[in-house]
Amino acid sequence: MSRKASRLTRTEPTLFAKPFHVSARWEPWLSPVIGLATGLVTDATGVFVIPPVPYIQSLDFERDDLVQALGLSFTVSMIALAIELFWHGAAPTGSLLASTLAVIPALIGMAVGQVIRTQISRLLFRRILFSFLLLLGLEMTLRGLL
Repeated sequence: MSRKASRLTRTEPTLFAKPFHVSARWEPWLSPVIGLATGLVTDATGVFVIPPVPYIQSLDFERDDLVQALGLSFTVSMIALAIELFWHGAAPTGSLLASTLAVIPALIGMAVGQVIRTQISRLLFRRILFSFLLLLGLEMTLRGLL
């Protein structure tokens, strides 16, 4: 993945505020720190959205590269979390079939999302993506509180 010439402008809003930007010269130093922080947060909470989503957003990727980077981050985090759960005996092996079958609607959703992504503007795409991530975070918070 590479940063392309037609980046978001630094004044173009995301969901609620202007995006922050990470310079390409800071990226090699900051990426391992974000990776470590992501691992610690995921280990403690099972949530793997913060800090990688804001960080990846700050890299000014194009729409398709943004989705690919987020997908890669989520996949690696999920695999690491699954390994840890199985390692500590916290994942019931009886749910493996159901979990495997749940991949089917996820793949369908990815295909539909890819079609939609090509039909809408970059700004609208980012707002929709981050709105859904916000809703997911709120749902997880509410579920934890109730």
